[in-house]
Amino acid sequence: MKISASIYSDKKRPLTEVIHDLMDHQVDLLHVDCNDDLSVFDDIKSIREFCDIPIDLHIITEEPSKYYQLLEENPVEYITFQYEDLKEPLVIPDSVPGKRGIAVVTPTSVSIFEEYKEFDFILIMATIPGQSGGKFDIVNFGKIRSFRNQYPGKSIHVDGGVNAEVSFILRNMGVTSSVSGSYLFNASSIGNALMNLQSREVESHFEVKDFMVPLDESPVVLASELSLESVLISIDAGKLGFTLVTDTSGMLRGLISNADVRKGLLRHLDDLNTISGQELINTNPVCIREDDTVLTLLQMIKKSTFPIMYLPVVNSAGNAKGIVTFVNLIKGEL
Repeated sequence: MKISASIYSDKKRPLTEVIHDLMDHQVDLLHVDCNDDLSVFDDIKSIREFCDIPIDLHIITEEPSKYYQLLEENPVEYITFQYEDLKEPLVIPDSVPGKRGIAVVTPTSVSIFEEYKEFDFILIMATIPGQSGGKFDIVNFGKIRSFRNQYPGKSIHVDGGVNAEVSFILRNMGVTSSVSGSYLFNASSIGNALMNLQSREVESHFEVKDFMVPLDESPVVLASELSLESVLISIDAGKLGFTLVTDTSGMLRGLISNADVRKGLLRHLDDLNTISGQELINTNPVCIREDDTVLTLLQMIKKSTFPIMYLPVVNSAGNAKGIVTFVNLIKGEL
């Protein structure tokens, strides 16, 4: 996951000094907030004279059209307009280069992206725009998951409240880029903050239930309806390489993965019709509790003697509550 440094969050130093510090630490992107202020482009011109780090420009304005010529004359790599402030249609000319995104605040549904399907990414504002140091709103974990499901080919950027723990969760969810401002510049050093944002060692404040895929979005087969066909249909529909098995009360009875199906087929090559769904179940899968912390999750993964790509999530009674998968983690690191 790329880190986009919010350059105006450092109020103590001249902008040139801030940019050189970010260059020395090889930050991925420079996040430039433009609250309907055309003079921001003077800073962009100045930065371009000595720095080639990609610029991530976020514009809040009622009239996006007044920025088009400036964007043509001062190309940036990423251009985002804030959805809620728009008072005119957002039709960016083809002559404006750069990847295009639309930003939404927490109360706004990601379904508005349907109006901008030709855009490259969405920017999810996880705190109040313009309010430095805000706390990440956990509602946005659900928004990220919803957007990923609706638009799997699009990128997700996040701005607001990203600390080391949130950064790990976002990477696990396949987020492409996160904006860091106060966390980055209030640390003992930018290098230390960047290391924390990319670390696997994190303090825990969020629980697994805050960011897991809930049960109603997970591949599940009822034990009473178990057959090779129902298992294959569930695994195929879930697109995760496995399915949970529960009883009618919601109790987790096990997990069936692609590997379990493959082993079952090998055992019955002479007559595939003799395969029973029951024999495919791993009745003792590694699970995580919904109230476990991110730190507990990481410790479990590290202690495992085999690679973990997904974990069923259960409550204290053993009822299935959802899943945590790691299939998006590699995407988030690209």
